[in-house]
Order: sequence, then C-alpha cells, then structure tokens
Amino acid sequence: MTQPEGVTLDKILGGQVALEQAANGYRAGMDAILLAACLTAEPGQKLIEFGCGPGAVMLCAAHRLPECSFTGLDIDPEAVSLAERNISMNRQQDRVAVVAADLAAPLPASILSIKPKQIFFNPPYFDDPNSLRLPKIEKRRAWLSGDAPLKHWIHTAAQLIAPRGRLTLIHRADALPDIMASLTDVFGSIVIKPVQPRAGQAAKRVIVTARKAGRSPLRLLAPLIMHDDSQSAHTSEANAVLRGQAVIDLR
Repeated sequence: MTQPEGVTLDKILGGQVALEQAANGYRAGMDAILLAACLTAEPGQKLIEFGCGPGAVMLCAAHRLPECSFTGLDIDPEAVSLAERNISMNRQQDRVAVVAADLAAPLPASILSIKPKQIFFNPPYFDDPNSLRLPKIEKRRAWLSGDAPLKHWIHTAAQLIAPRGRLTLIHRADALPDIMASLTDVFGSIVIKPVQPRAGQAAKRVIVTARKAGRSPLRLLAPLIMHDDSQSAHTSEANAVLRGQAVIDLR
C-alpha cells in the first residue's frame, strides 16, 4: 500500500495498531487510546463512533474486542479515506467500517438501522471558537463542531443507541457542566473518571460514561494520573493503558 503524500505511518497501542494520519492535520493522541481502553462490550455487540477521524479509537478498541463490530462516522472525506486505509492495513475489514456522515444532517438509513449497544466519541474540543485559542487551520475541522455542538452529539447518540445502551466520551474537564446538562433526561447511571497530568494537579480531561434510561446514582471515580511527580515519564498505570496492556474500568 503506497503511502499518500502528507501522511505519516505511526504505530500506537504499543505498536499493536498501525495508523496513517495527516502530517499537519488532526493527529490521534493520548485521548484516543484512553477512550478505547474504557470500552466494554459483549461478543456480537455493535458499537458506533462519532467523528472517528483516521480510526484510531475504533481500531484500538477492535484490537481488544475481537468479537464485536464497529462503525465510524466522520464528516471529513480525507479522514474517511484514511480510516478506510487504516482498517484495511490492520486487516479489520470484516468487522470495522467507516461511513461519511454529518451529524448535523439526517443520517444514512444504514446507520439508523444498526441500533448499537454503545456509542463513543472524542468530540470537537472547541465548541466556542472565541473561548480558546484556535488550533492550526489544518486541524480546525476536527476541533470545531460547527453546526453540531456537543449537546447535539449526545442527543443524536440517544436516538441511535439501543435500549439500555451506553454512551462513553472523553472531553476537556471544563466541559463537564455542558456534558452533564446534555445527559439530563436522556442518560443516567453516570460515571466520571478524571484524568490528571500529575497527582495534586487539576484534571485536564474527564472520561464520562452513562446508560440510556439508567437509574443508578452518579459515581465519581478515583483519577487516572498520567505522569509521575519526579519525572515526565508516565505512571505505571498510564503506561500500561497506553501500551494496550490494561483497561480503564468504569464499572
């Protein structure tokens, strides 16, 4: 497979997943691997990812959940093309697929018919382009939600997901109020996992999972600490997750 111009070939999850991605555009990083490490599913279940980009999250999840099937949606034709190449390169064509779709528009009938048991996403982090410094122009499609803000992503998930299905996402910690407000009246049994750069520092990310029509009380879990205090190296727990040797238990 000839590598397109402007695209790099990287290995993630401790080298277990190969990923072509744009050299100057959105590039999958820590958040993608953390989100994939949170997903749980029974054999035969179907999962959907919103805004899948080049496919990092669903390919990492598919590697760990070999008896489940995955469908990724993305608005960007270049991301869809890269995801298709990555699915083929990782030999996951039999149970991983990508579909060009805009969450702000009616979804294809093929997606509406899936009724997944879980929907997951690493949503655009800059819903308000005036509130934070904008990323480079090449990355803006992946980072700006445009006509489909976070609330719409969550409500679309609620419409698609099977009864008692689960929604899982990773986002900025300061977006937690918006996440909670958007989940209200649709999802319950909410579990929150803060992600801190170091012990004693404020969380920069939160991982949130919730069940459709869930009734259990909200639970706030102990944080995942990414780095040791004395050095820049990852903690043993974070390193194991990033290398695909451990999962993040949100139960």
